[in-house]
Amino acid sequence: MRRVTPRMPEPPGRRTGTAGSGTRVRLLVAGDSGAAGVGASTQDQALCGQLVLRLSRHHTVEWCVMAVNGLDSPGLLKLLQQAPRARFDVVVLSMGANDATGLCAPARWARWQNRLAEEIEQRFAPALLVHSAVPPMHACRALPQPLRWFMGRWARRMNHSLAGLLTGQDGRSMHWHPDTTTTLGLAADGIHPSPDGYAAWADGLSLRILAEHVPGGRSACATGVPQKERGYVPKRVTP
Repeated sequence: MRRVTPRMPEPPGRRTGTAGSGTRVRLLVAGDSGAAGVGASTQDQALCGQLVLRLSRHHTVEWCVMAVNGLDSPGLLKLLQQAPRARFDVVVLSMGANDATGLCAPARWARWQNRLAEEIEQRFAPALLVHSAVPPMHACRALPQPLRWFMGRWARRMNHSLAGLLTGQDGRSMHWHPDTTTTLGLAADGIHPSPDGYAAWADGLSLRILAEHVPGGRSACATGVPQKERGYVPKRVTP
């Protein structure tokens, strides 16, 4: 599969900037190829660009992307340790697909996310850290069956392991991807999101951030339980 699947590049475009008006929100998007925007044509069409577009309707957003295609959790930890200390209000962490293909055990992977969270707290002190769940790998059409079925189950076990650790933790939350098995929203490689996929991802993330982040304070909500399982109802805010 790795031999025949095309390797898509990280899209060009700015990885830092300021947009919008109103109360300032400093945003960091960190992680793997999803955070880097692989599958989009430009950074504006990628996750951070789409997220900034939505958040900047309500806030002045100072944003930064810190991501590299192919990173796993240990690789991201090294990247974060090399980054200069700065202050961010919200950090979105996209991490897990490469850990999944490396068959990192779910409980071990959850501990790695705790280690990443500790480094993020020490270096950036965010009011809200959002762990974006391992993507629905059962929907990746580049994976042949039964590998697709197996990786989908492995990814779900990873997510539920992290969700259990996050329950009751202040300032940390988990965002679950839309559970779909359709090809809508996938890039040409059948693995990464397309611009439409990033838009759907940013829709949910922006609602979560607007509902949970109180500018100037800690997060208003922190739990790892999926929205559909805990009756989560975000504020009625147009993303």
